[in-house]
Amino acid sequence: MNPIEQRLRFRANLDDMTTSGMCDNYLQVNMITLPWEYAFEFLLFCNRNPKPCPIVDVLEPGVIHPSIADADIRTDLPKYRIYRNGVFEKEVLDIKKEWRDDFITFLVGCSFTFEKALNQAGITLLHQKQKKVVPMYKTSLPCKKAGRFEGNMVVSMRALLNEEVEEAKSITSKFETSHGAPVHIGKPEEIGITDIFSPDYGESIAFDQKERVPVFWACGVTPQSVGLNAKPSIMITHAPGHMLITDKLETIR
Repeated sequence: MNPIEQRLRFRANLDDMTTSGMCDNYLQVNMITLPWEYAFEFLLFCNRNPKPCPIVDVLEPGVIHPSIADADIRTDLPKYRIYRNGVFEKEVLDIKKEWRDDFITFLVGCSFTFEKALNQAGITLLHQKQKKVVPMYKTSLPCKKAGRFEGNMVVSMRALLNEEVEEAKSITSKFETSHGAPVHIGKPEEIGITDIFSPDYGESIAFDQKERVPVFWACGVTPQSVGLNAKPSIMITHAPGHMLITDKLETIR
């Protein structure tokens, strides 16, 4: 499907699965919505941490239509999460009942965008093959603080064959608005991950550790994790792995 058709299916609650592998060649983005009082500090946080938080679009207060998609951000993602005062409250299929005129929405690049390029290079992505949400992990890698927003980076993981790693690094480094090259390769314990088969977000992927190497990319779920530390009165995000598919073609440096 093209992005408009797929978004309309999300809007009608006909689909609610992960967007990995959907609408090849189109940019996918993470969504973070906050009350205006938090917006400057969060924007500063993103500017100081462009690897996990590459800003693609920022919507003005109350605006629901982004410049990069003929979409309604309240309905056109497959799933959303609502947090209040730093605590997860619920997962929903749309956020129309929660919407306020003082909400500012940030759209941040997503690593799903470069997955087609990896597929075209013959690199098998196990989360797609196993029909699961890509595994994501909290790490010990610190982000640069901005006001109330501080914490560590979240990463997504793809287990690759040894001979695929260098090519994957080269390919993904060209996608700067989608996190770029990996931030860590192998030895998850070096970045604070104690169990590779117990992700903090997404789903565990089965793989043979003798055959495949875990490769970690900065992840747009980082703002969700950091936002919980800031404890805003309300924060609305995409559900991890369930992105906004835009009308913007992916860009390669």
